[in-house]
Amino acid sequence: MKPFAVFLCIFMCFSCDEILVPKPKAFLSLEYPKATYSESQLDLPFEIETNKLARLSVSRKNNKVQGIILRYPTLKASVFINYKKVDNNVEKHISDTKKMTQKHLQVADEISERNYENPAQNLYGMFFELKGNVASQSQFYVTDSTRHFVSGALYFETKPNYDSILPAVNYIQKDLKHLMESLRWK
Repeated sequence: MKPFAVFLCIFMCFSCDEILVPKPKAFLSLEYPKATYSESQLDLPFEIETNKLARLSVSRKNNKVQGIILRYPTLKASVFINYKKVDNNVEKHISDTKKMTQKHLQVADEISERNYENPAQNLYGMFFELKGNVASQSQFYVTDSTRHFVSGALYFETKPNYDSILPAVNYIQKDLKHLMESLRWK
């Protein structure tokens, strides 16, 4: 019995030439088309440039514009954009937008805020990036402080799983930043 055990040990030691190493965790590689932008042709008090991948539609109530929906069908996401006239109540609009963002604080891992200013175009705003399994991963507002206020929020048509949707979030966030930078008041 001893010679068999010795033979088995020798066989096991010299039978494999390659060293087995555990495989690293794989990451899903998602590639989206390079963003190309076109100017919106909507009858609104402002103009924006949107990604050609997105479909732009206007929601109306009593023949008044209630908002804009920017749909990304391939990403199963939508950006809901609202327009409000400012009548000495810009602080209220800003406060309401911040409250909407803060509602996600219970679920969000982190909320970062980035100021946006373009005095040459009379644009002032804030971009909110929400990290974690929240319903809305990005929100923003832009105003001229005296007449116009535009706000928006990104939503996906799926249960939020931040790790899975992160590439799409990053792609759309670039579009939202471009939208803010390209916005012009009429």
